[in-house]
Amino acid sequence: MALKHMAERPSGRVTSAKEIVDLTGAPFDATARVMQLMAQAGLLKSEQGAYGGYKIKKDLNQVSLKDLLEVIQGRIEVVKCACEPNEEVDCSLLASCNIQMPMREFNQQLQDFYSQLSVGQLLKVQTPALGSVDELREGKQDERI
Repeated sequence: MALKHMAERPSGRVTSAKEIVDLTGAPFDATARVMQLMAQAGLLKSEQGAYGGYKIKKDLNQVSLKDLLEVIQGRIEVVKCACEPNEEVDCSLLASCNIQMPMREFNQQLQDFYSQLSVGQLLKVQTPALGSVDELREGKQDERI
């Protein structure tokens, strides 16, 4: 929600966590923490001071959804055993598990899918029949509807 709001603002304008909270109703601590994580990862630039906040630092079309999710949540794993083959896994069923490889494959496909989507693409979702979300909001729907 923060990136969507920030992407719609004029370039260079800062946005505070409080502003995002006021707009969305999201919890302040969680919002501030996520914005800090995005700044630490280089997605946002932090501006200090009385009128400080954050602004987008990277081209969101060059940031994959996988990268963003890993900044916020950590490594993408559907299940604990979907990790790398040589990593140790704390699971009492691992020795008799018959779905570890299918789950590892599923996890890899999910990561590949997330890697192919950019955050920029997701913030400007287009549907052939309806147009962009912003056009729908402004009442500029396609004449075909």
